[in-house]
Amino acid sequence: MTDRQIPRWSELKPLLRPKPLTLDATERRLGKALTIADLRAIAKRRTPRSVFDYTDGAAEGEISLGRARQLFAEMELRPSILRDVSDVDTSTTMLGERSAQPFAFAPTGFTRMMNHEGESAVVRVADRVGIPYALSTMGTTSIEDVAAAAPNARKWFQLYVWKDRDSGEDLVKRAASAGYEALMLTVDVPVAGARLRDVRNGFTIPPSLTAKTVLDAASHPAWWMNLLTTKPLTFASLSNWNGTVAELLDKLFDPTMTIDDLAWLRSIWSGPLIVKGIQTADDARRVVDAGADAIVLSNHGGRQLDRAPTPLRILPEVSKAVGDKAEVYLDTGIMSGADIVAALALGADACLVGRAYLYGLMAGGERGVQRAADILSTEIRRTMALLGVRQVSDLNPDHVRLPH
Repeated sequence: MTDRQIPRWSELKPLLRPKPLTLDATERRLGKALTIADLRAIAKRRTPRSVFDYTDGAAEGEISLGRARQLFAEMELRPSILRDVSDVDTSTTMLGERSAQPFAFAPTGFTRMMNHEGESAVVRVADRVGIPYALSTMGTTSIEDVAAAAPNARKWFQLYVWKDRDSGEDLVKRAASAGYEALMLTVDVPVAGARLRDVRNGFTIPPSLTAKTVLDAASHPAWWMNLLTTKPLTFASLSNWNGTVAELLDKLFDPTMTIDDLAWLRSIWSGPLIVKGIQTADDARRVVDAGADAIVLSNHGGRQLDRAPTPLRILPEVSKAVGDKAEVYLDTGIMSGADIVAALALGADACLVGRAYLYGLMAGGERGVQRAADILSTEIRRTMALLGVRQVSDLNPDHVRLPH
C-alpha cells in the first residue's frame, strides 16, 4: 500500500508558477501560436471568410496545393549523428548578397485586404529579419510607399507582363528608381486559374457590401472597421478596380507572351532577373539560357493549373538541369522550417514563403508577420541541428528521402 500525506505549503509553493498576465490581446493571441498552422487557425477566426479563402484557397479541386503539402509531410529527414552543432548558421546567399535566413517573402496580391497594415508591415519585418521581400504587381501599396516603409530592406519587384507594354515598362522604371534590387517575372498566368472558393464567395476587389458580407461583418467587426477607417486601397500598379480577381487578371495580363519577351525585359532592366513559375527542367534551361539569373520552381501555390507538377518532387531534376548557371528557389506548400530545410537539401538555393506570412498578417498584423518569421527561423535552426548540419551549404540529398 502506498503511504500518503497531505502536502505542505513549502512543497506546493515551488510548483505554483502562474504565467504573467498579458494585457495586450494581440500578444496573447500570437503567444499561443507555436506553428504556422496555429497562425492559420487564428487567421481563419479573425478574417472574413471570403478574404481568408482568397489567401488559403487554390485552383479547382485544390489538388496541386494538397499534393505539395502532402509531399512535405511524407518526406523523411535523415540525421547524421555525433556532429558539433553548437553554432548553427542559417544564412545563405541570394543573388550575390547575404540573407540571414534561406527564405524570402514571396509576392502576394491584395495584401492590405488580409490586414490593413499590408505590404508596409511585411517589408519592415523582412528588413528586421534580414531577408528579401518581393512586392507584387497586384500589391495594394505603391512601389514608392513600400520603399519608404523600409529604405534599407532588400526589395524585389514582381512583374506580370501586361497587354499594355508601356504600363509594364513604367512599373519597371519606377521599381528601378525606388531602389528595388531585382525584378521577378511571373510566367504562369497567361489566364487566371479557376479559384472556385472565390467564385462561390462572390469575392471582389474591394469586398462588396452584399447581404452576405454584411452578415459576415458582424462576426469580424475589427477587420471591417480597419478596412473602412484606413486609407483606401492603393494598388502598386493600377489606380483602381471593381470586379473579381479573375476578371482583373484576364483584362490586364498578356497571353501572347513568349520566351522572346525576356529580351525585351532585359533591354529595360539592368539588374538581376528572376523568373517565377517554372515547372519543368526543359523550361528551366530555356529561361536560364535566355538570361535569367534565378528561377522559382513553383506552381503558383496551386492557384493556376490544378494537378500541376509538385515543385519538391521535380526539384532534384531541375537543380541538375540548371547547374551553377542560375540560382534555384522553390515555393508552394511550405508550412514549416523543416519544409525549407528539405528543399535546400534537395537542391534549392532558397525558398519563397507566401501563405505562411499572410496567415501571420491576418492573425496579428506586423507582429503576426514577425511571429511567422520567428517560427520558421527557429524551426530551420532546430532542424539543421538535429540533422547534424552547421550551415546551409552542408545540406545535401542524403539528408532527405522522398516517398515513391
